[in-house]
Amino acid sequence: MINSSRRRNPNPFFSLLLSRGAMYSQTPAVQASAPVATSPSASAGLVNDWLREQDTNFSSFELGGQFRMRYLDQTYFAVPGAGATAVDFRANTPVSGNDLLLLRTRVHLGWSPADWFTVYGAGQNSEDIGDARRPKPQADGPFDLHQGYVNVGGTEALPVSLKVGRQELSYGDERLIGAFDWDNIGRTFESAKLHYEQGQLWVDAFSGRVVIPKDGQFNQPNWNDWFSGVYSSSRAVVPKTELQLYFLADNASVNSPTAIGTGVKGNTPRDIYTVGMRFQTLPGKLNGWDFNGEFAGQFGNFEYAAKTPSAVNGQRLNHVAFATHIEGGYTFSKVDWKPRAALGFDYGSGDDNPSDTKHTTFVNLFATNHKFYGSMDFLSWQNTLDPYFKVTVAPVKGLTIAAIYNAFWMTTTGDFLYQANQAPRTTSGYGIRSQGGSFAGQELDLIATYSPTKFLQIQGGYGHFLTGGYINHTFQKLGGSHDADWVFLQAQITL
Repeated sequence: MINSSRRRNPNPFFSLLLSRGAMYSQTPAVQASAPVATSPSASAGLVNDWLREQDTNFSSFELGGQFRMRYLDQTYFAVPGAGATAVDFRANTPVSGNDLLLLRTRVHLGWSPADWFTVYGAGQNSEDIGDARRPKPQADGPFDLHQGYVNVGGTEALPVSLKVGRQELSYGDERLIGAFDWDNIGRTFESAKLHYEQGQLWVDAFSGRVVIPKDGQFNQPNWNDWFSGVYSSSRAVVPKTELQLYFLADNASVNSPTAIGTGVKGNTPRDIYTVGMRFQTLPGKLNGWDFNGEFAGQFGNFEYAAKTPSAVNGQRLNHVAFATHIEGGYTFSKVDWKPRAALGFDYGSGDDNPSDTKHTTFVNLFATNHKFYGSMDFLSWQNTLDPYFKVTVAPVKGLTIAAIYNAFWMTTTGDFLYQANQAPRTTSGYGIRSQGGSFAGQELDLIATYSPTKFLQIQGGYGHFLTGGYINHTFQKLGGSHDADWVFLQAQITL
């Protein structure tokens, strides 16, 4: 949790939020998107239910855990540490296949002696077995603090609450702020958050620092990167729709990239301010139709990582960027299997001249990219044009099957092709290559999710990425390119 003795460079934006009495919540938004490879919301848990049945005194406690096991088989994915040519889609990579087993164990204990006071703690162990990547990006042990916070307020008589400590942050559908639960480690923040809720309106404010995992050591927040925001939601402004407005600030100093030490990188120096709007129609209100969208603009300044080729290094650049998402779907509720079909489009601006003093590539902050731009996790909401189509069916109770098709273009060939972790591809032939055109490739994913009980979820999927002109041209004289494949099988138990 927050250690006041180590607090440095207090954030003026945070002070302003507190002085105005802004509020926070993690109230989830309505979602109508087809399910993808991600984890379900945690249930009350077997242990917790059993204890409360034995003695009503346990009603003020929340004790439980979660165990998740995932097997992955990847071909023609990047394998860091295996050599300079071990990058995505390169045909003559030294490691064309990588299969691994991911294990994640979480235990938590919460205590609420009164309806206005809660203390909560959650520990986590993340194991990465058989992974050829070095260092292993999904390992974090032996055991670490995933969440630890105190929450005060939030009753009917007092609709204001304050939550302080290490905790997850998730807003909207997580395109900009998410807990990244698909990841074997996930994402948390050490922050203070205020929440106000009345009727169909809630308003949140938060400020804190992202926690950066480091295997074998206690995870620490990046004290040189402050992330703050105000996020509001109302179902009373637009009929049959939840409307959300937000303002976000990411302020990282020159010490941010090396704040946690060797081998663990924080954000590059930046002061990025994001203003946005998101909407989602409420389920069952439009006779089978549903729509959702998000529109965000950014301003401020940005600095590239050191030694980024073809870009201005060591200088804060004027940052102006924007991004758009729109999706419409229809559910055939009177047909067997209740199929839902949806069309969508994602746009993230790019920078057509990284060597000038402007930076116009959209930065999608602390997102859960896995849910949107292909489940194989090759791209993000940066320099991207992504039209997609998806169909979801429910053949039996507890089972859903989703088929998703994405096509990817670069917004501008004057910019890089960005990875899911938001880093530009710059090594082993990658870079700014306008000769190859803007088409990056296509991805097809098929994912099945089965939940026989609220305590168990089984999920499996297959993905295939067909390389496009940009990637093919990149490796044309370097041994050629190769499509990538991805298979996973996962089981999750909530205790």
